[in-house]
Amino acid sequence: MKNLQQVLDGKKHKEVISIAPHRPVFDALVILAEYKIGALVVLEDEKLVGIFSERDYAREVVLKGKSSKTTQIDEVMTAKVLSAHPSDTVEQAMSTMSENRIRHLPIVENDKVIGVLSIGDLVKETIAYQKDLIRQLQSYINS
Repeated sequence: MKNLQQVLDGKKHKEVISIAPHRPVFDALVILAEYKIGALVVLEDEKLVGIFSERDYAREVVLKGKSSKTTQIDEVMTAKVLSAHPSDTVEQAMSTMSENRIRHLPIVENDKVIGVLSIGDLVKETIAYQKDLIRQLQSYINS
C-alpha cells in the first residue's frame, strides 16, 4: 500500500489551499466553494494553527447564529489539529481519521504543511489498491 506522499503526488491539485486565522469566515466559504473542497488549513506565518471545515461552519457559525462576515476564522476553527507525516501509510491515516471522526488530514513535514488528504482520497486509494491486488491474484491463479 502507498504512503501518503505517494497519494499526494497523484492528486490533481497539489497546492495547499489555506486561510489566515484573522480572515472572516465568509472568505473561507468563498474559497471552499471556488475549489469545491470541504476544509482549509489555517496557517499563520506558514505554521499550522488550525483547520476550518464545513462542519465547523455549521456547528460554530450557523447553529450559534453568528455572522460569517464578521466572525473570524480563529473564533470557530478547530485548533487541535491532528496531522500525519508523508511516510505514513494510507492504512495508518485511515485509522487516525476513523478513530477521531475527522474527514481531512493535513500532511506535515518539518513543521510545514505539504498537503491535505480527505477521507475520500484515502478511500479511493484503498479501492485502487484492492482492485490491483485482485487483478494480481486472478493472474496468479490463472497462470
